[in-house]
Parts: sequence; structure tokens; C-alpha cells
Amino acid sequence: MNRVYNILFLCTGNSARSILAESIVNHEAGGSFRAWSAGSFPKDKVHPQSIALLTELGYPIEGARSKSWDEFAEPGAPEFDFIFTVCDQAAGETCPIWPGKPIQAHWGIEDPAAAPEAMQRTAFITTFGYLKRRFDLLRALPLDALDELAIKRKVDEIGRTREY
Repeated sequence: MNRVYNILFLCTGNSARSILAESIVNHEAGGSFRAWSAGSFPKDKVHPQSIALLTELGYPIEGARSKSWDEFAEPGAPEFDFIFTVCDQAAGETCPIWPGKPIQAHWGIEDPAAAPEAMQRTAFITTFGYLKRRFDLLRALPLDALDELAIKRKVDEIGRTREY
């Protein structure tokens, strides 16, 4: 059986970027990765543009909800191999203590929900593209052949990728 790597994507509101990232990984991973998302101050609901874009592209939205990162710091929560912050505000906050020793990196992307309404669709598409490209780069790494320091260096580099 192949190893499954668990990823937690963190953002402040958990309504756009982290939701997109969770869906991308769970759709594209082919069983090698499993993702969740959470926020430090979750919104009441997932941003409608997130749901619309994921639905249009055929990505899963089942169970998509804005949730607190506290859910993942409790006993019985999944143990994560990777934790990626996707917004600058969440990256600067004091996170819970995560079980195990997850590799953490900042994959910051501008908030598409903050774009003017007339430009939001384009902003969400761009955000989706960045996140998908970054996951593709992560998935291409020979994780079993790299030590923890090399993986950390690589995921930091991936977080600086500005192409899709």
C-alpha cells in the first residue's frame, strides 16, 4: 500500500483559497494525498464563487464548509504531514500545536474574495490556477527519497511559485 500524505490548508476565513486547495488535492491526488482546510476565524459559509468555480470545473464540493482550525487540534483529528497557510494573515497568527511534526510552509495568494465584484470570477480562476500548479509541483516531488530538510526547502520554493 502506498503512503497517503495528509495536508491541512489554513486561511483566516476558510471560505475561498483554503477551500479551493482542499478540493484540488482531493480531486487530483489519486489517493496519494488527502486534504482538509480550516480557518483561524472561519466565515459563516463558503464563498459562493468558490462553490461555483469548483462545480463548473467538476471538483468536489461535498462537505465543503468553513470551519475552525481548532477542530484539527483536538484528539482524534488527522495527523498532518504538511500544513500550508494560503493567506498572509493566517501565516502571521499563532497556530495551535499540531500533533506529529508536520512540515509547514506559506503558500500565500491574494484573497480572490477581496477583488472588486466585477473581477472576482477572474480572481478565483487565477487563485485556482496557482493552487493547482503548486499542488502539481508538490505531487511531483520524490517525497520518499528526500529528507525532511530537503522537503521543507522544496515546499517553501513551491510557495513562491507565481505561475500556473
